[in-house]
Amino acid sequence: MMSKPVNPLTQYFNEDYPKQYQEPPAVQGQMSPLPDCGEKSYKGSGRLSGRKALVTGGDSGIGRAAAIAYAREGADVAINYLPEEQADAEEVKQLIEAEGRKAVLLPGDLSNEAFCEHLIKESYSALDGLDILALVAGKQQAVENIADLSSEQLRNTFEVNVFSLYWTVKAALPYLPEGASIITTTSVQGYNPSPNLLDYAATKFAINGFSRGLAKQLAPKGIRVNSVAPGPIWTPLQISGGQPGEAIPTFGQDTPLKRAGQPVELAGVYVFLASNESSYVTAQTYGITGGIELA
Repeated sequence: MMSKPVNPLTQYFNEDYPKQYQEPPAVQGQMSPLPDCGEKSYKGSGRLSGRKALVTGGDSGIGRAAAIAYAREGADVAINYLPEEQADAEEVKQLIEAEGRKAVLLPGDLSNEAFCEHLIKESYSALDGLDILALVAGKQQAVENIADLSSEQLRNTFEVNVFSLYWTVKAALPYLPEGASIITTTSVQGYNPSPNLLDYAATKFAINGFSRGLAKQLAPKGIRVNSVAPGPIWTPLQISGGQPGEAIPTFGQDTPLKRAGQPVELAGVYVFLASNESSYVTAQTYGITGGIELA
């Protein structure tokens, strides 16, 4: 089947977004327009046949896109999310099962170390194995002035975005076989921080260091570690305080490609990094940023 080139400027939604807000954590099913996570467009080809994946933040946005792609590539998938996001998670479960793959729903708060340990044990048990960790979940709340950045928010942002990576990987290592893949999710904010995302951006810088150092530590064990750096992507994170309300209509339009990205545009990279095709790739960061450089 012939594939024709498509103009990236117009391939996905490229108009102003309706101004909108939801209390965090937001539900993707109530967004306008709905993010494209590949529900109808992602086509698999067996690249992850027989694999066992855990995706955090797998109910919506980038995590949802990764979970759908993994299932369509032949993997069984466990997804983690907050209990308030159950409606989105149920949709993902149906999409995974429609591919004939096993879907495991594991709601819970990643800011809790005991839950992170429980999450790994339950994933391994329910999937009868575990060889892909796609750590996507994150917390982002814009605060214009550091004087208004509460210690509670600072602490929770680091717990969810950074500490949970340590807790989850530590719990998973006894289960991960040679050839396993760990994929973290950093951000363009880990290279070019916005002034109103001081806590979030700092966690993304931390994830960069964590991922590169862990990759070197685990390489002798045959486990690869890489990271994905999204730019402005249309997800529930943005409309629940991740961006100021006035920034929503033109969100992403200041990139060279003049629009926000859609979660499905990252799915292929998460698949590549999980698959054996990336066997000589570790300690790397892949930017999907609409043209914003990772400097």
